Amino acid sequence: MYAVVESGGKQYRVEEGTVLVVDRLKAEQGDKVALKPVMFKGDDVVLDAKGLEKIKIEATVTEHLRGDKIKVFKYKAKKGYSRRAGHRAELTKLEVTSLGGGAKKKAAPKKAAADKVDDKPKAEAAAEAAEKKAPAKKPAAKKSAAKKPAAKAETKTETKAAAKKPAAKKPAPKKPVAEKEDTDGA
Repeated sequence: MYAVVESGGKQYRVEEGTVLVVDRLKAEQGDKVALKPVMFKGDDVVLDAKGLEKIKIEATVTEHLRGDKIKVFKYKAKKGYSRRAGHRAELTKLEVTSLGGGAKKKAAPKKAAADKVDDKPKAEAAAEAAEKKAPAKKPAAKKSAAKKPAAKAETKTETKAAAKKPAAKKPAPKKPVAEKEDTDGA
């Protein structure tokens, strides 16, 4: 059983007892922190938002620390330009204490459904089970293109270009043939 959690815009794969180093959190040492699950895998995989709401992943703040120093040096040759800077990331060490929540499924309805279809061939039973699980689909209503709102353009030129229709190609105009004058020498 494991989960993928999000913290500080990054995702981490965790199991119970996993130690994580994440960006600094606003919590004191020893506090419990709830982590946001992105995926959970126990008996089955949970990816949908409604299923993930039921899952609770808790971690304890072990300590606050700082990362290694990163040296930044900017330099432009023959220009007399150089800059030095450094950076150390503020980090928090977490230990995952509990995974789980409402990810359990009821096994009783499945057994009851299996008992009902024992006398039928397996192919028919599978088809009926698929029909029960799949919701009835309603035919989609057709919407006209004129009723749909146009996507917002980012600039004025894009708006003007979207408002104008492309010009239709016109055939090249035919030039009248000049009449030749008679030059017989008379």
